Amino acid sequence: MRFYLGTHMPHWLTRPAVPLFVSHRRLTKRKTMPKAATSWALDSGGFTELSMFGRWQTTPAEYTEAIERYDTEIGMLDWCAPQDWMCEPFMLAKTGKTVEQHQALTIESYLTLHATQPKTIPVLQGWTISDYHSHIGMYATAGVDLEACDLVGLGSVCRRQATDEIAELVASLHGLRLHGFGVKSEGLRRYGWMLTSADSMSWSARGRRVAPCPHTGVKTCANCWTHALQWRERALDHDDRPVPMTLRFAHPTRSYDTGLLIQRNVLA
Repeated sequence: MRFYLGTHMPHWLTRPAVPLFVSHRRLTKRKTMPKAATSWALDSGGFTELSMFGRWQTTPAEYTEAIERYDTEIGMLDWCAPQDWMCEPFMLAKTGKTVEQHQALTIESYLTLHATQPKTIPVLQGWTISDYHSHIGMYATAGVDLEACDLVGLGSVCRRQATDEIAELVASLHGLRLHGFGVKSEGLRRYGWMLTSADSMSWSARGRRVAPCPHTGVKTCANCWTHALQWRERALDHDDRPVPMTLRFAHPTRSYDTGLLIQRNVLA
């Protein structure tokens, strides 16, 4: 699994260390761009934008232009997220739309962006397991075979606390090469071996509780490079013992009832 360390500090891109995950909202106001010395992926910043305004204020043309600039000036861009629409209940209340409308808008964004920015990946959205599988069908109707895609983002999961529920969802999507957005340490342990890639910024939240920072002497470790790397190393420090999991899922077109005893992949 490829793991992207989330960061709110774009200048970390100049450090040749680990793959990074950086938000468009952190880059868009910069006059000059950092020159990447490591590979990275671009977050569209959709959760923040939708939760603040209830809609996308950044136009597709503006985002497309930004992606092109980042790819050219920063370089080493692996992929970018579309302007997707999250499906958490509070987000639906904020936008006044339904899950199905959010799913349709997410597909529309992917198709619009991918036409000129082929590094854009499709993102699955939903709330229940059936929602996600319905979204697969919506993509198929739009002419997108998600099983043929190099990577498919898994949206609306990073703020859920039910790790087993997410593990069941990920298992039910077997056959897709998934990227897990905002996967916590426990999530990595429980279902990270079923993902192609993942990202997380959990290190920063934990760093706020480390005061003062033992590495730099500042107030906390919330912005500390050394703390972030140490957190990443611990989060990915899994052994290879089999993980017993029983995952059951029923869907009109997909059916799962499997007792799994799976050898955990070595994370890198």
